[in-house]
Amino acid sequence: MSATGFEQACSDLLARDGFLSPRRVGGAGDLGVDVTARDSDTRLLILRCKQYQSPVGSGHVQKFNGPARPHHRAGLPIMIALSGFTQPATDFAQHHELILVGRPELKQWANGQHLYDVLGSRSTAQ
Repeated sequence: MSATGFEQACSDLLARDGFLSPRRVGGAGDLGVDVTARDSDTRLLILRCKQYQSPVGSGHVQKFNGPARPHHRAGLPIMIALSGFTQPATDFAQHHELILVGRPELKQWANGQHLYDVLGSRSTAQ
């Protein structure tokens, strides 16, 4: 699947789950956002989707964190990575209250679970 296809698939899953106005926005000048949507409380979700062969490192998570809340005003910034994340990336995300979704969670979501059920309490902590 292409990067654009992966982003669109995530947007389609948000639509399936009833999120409002899911939209793929990734591309040049996206400022770290590939998909946007709103939940029923109008909270803004922003997704960054990565299909790397190896786990995503701390630098990519830091770049996502930079504009996530101050620029995009995200209520729930989520980074999705097919190959998971390094421990430093996970530590950074926890400290900055970013949601990381690896292959196991993505598989649950793709197989029919609502995103918030997959995320559990992390989706309501923000």
